[in-house]
Amino acid sequence: MALFAVTAMASELGRIGVTVTDLGNPFFVRIARGVENAARKIVGPNVKVYVVSSAYDLKRQNDQIDAFITKKVDLIVLVAADPEASEPAVRRAQAEGIRVVAVDVRAAGADATITTDNVQAGEKACEYIVNKLKGRGDVVIISGPPVSAITDRVAGCLSKLEASPGIRILTSDRNGGGSSEGGFAKMTDLLTLFPHIDAVFTINDPTAIGADKAARQAGRKEFFIVGVDGSPAAKAQMRDPDSLITATVAQMPDQLAQKAVESGYALIRKQNLPNSVLLIPAVLLTREFTPEVGGWGR
Repeated sequence: MALFAVTAMASELGRIGVTVTDLGNPFFVRIARGVENAARKIVGPNVKVYVVSSAYDLKRQNDQIDAFITKKVDLIVLVAADPEASEPAVRRAQAEGIRVVAVDVRAAGADATITTDNVQAGEKACEYIVNKLKGRGDVVIISGPPVSAITDRVAGCLSKLEASPGIRILTSDRNGGGSSEGGFAKMTDLLTLFPHIDAVFTINDPTAIGADKAARQAGRKEFFIVGVDGSPAAKAQMRDPDSLITATVAQMPDQLAQKAVESGYALIRKQNLPNSVLLIPAVLLTREFTPEVGGWGR
């Protein structure tokens, strides 16, 4: 079901289909809003934007792409549920003349890819952890679904942690599903498993918020938590002196959406893109440094 739609107009870019992985995550809601806002600005007020969520279900996303083909959209903005297995659906859309732009995660066969520099995001988060621990301590990572954005963040984080001999990685493969509920569940398990933890890296802010809630309920406060997104909810937690969340690495959802629409529109008009893959830098936010970045609040 479409979350956002406006009336159609005669245009080279009249209809856009957006399929994201989780509309329970404010980041993906912001991506969807950003696509609508960018399309109105670039094309005009009458472009139609259809938004759906796959809930990380490949079959559901394939069905959504097929539905976009039936609707004769001109552009699909795709947050892939599976970076490789999405390719047949991508090719079906392209065979009908539809351009496909991958956002947030890579998708095999896509015409263009716009993502946060997720390796850099993981590096920034875990460099902060190493520095805050002064190079010594026990760290856990709560990971998420195996899409490129998440695996890249974990890889970037591990590169910084493993470069510091005094850091011990207790676990790095717990999948919290990218949600606050998953973060709560996995953190609860880890608190039982490990009597002492010095720091936690979570692959996004909802996971960090869930982990923080679990720690508070368990009465554990010996560690700090670092997430990724730069969401308003995480920044609010950082302002709370009782919260264990001390930093997050901000993504730029409005910029990702804007570049996705710009790239798709250029491709529709048969213009060459300077780069088929565009990485958007991330920004470390801490309790001491929280500038307004990313367009989350607008």
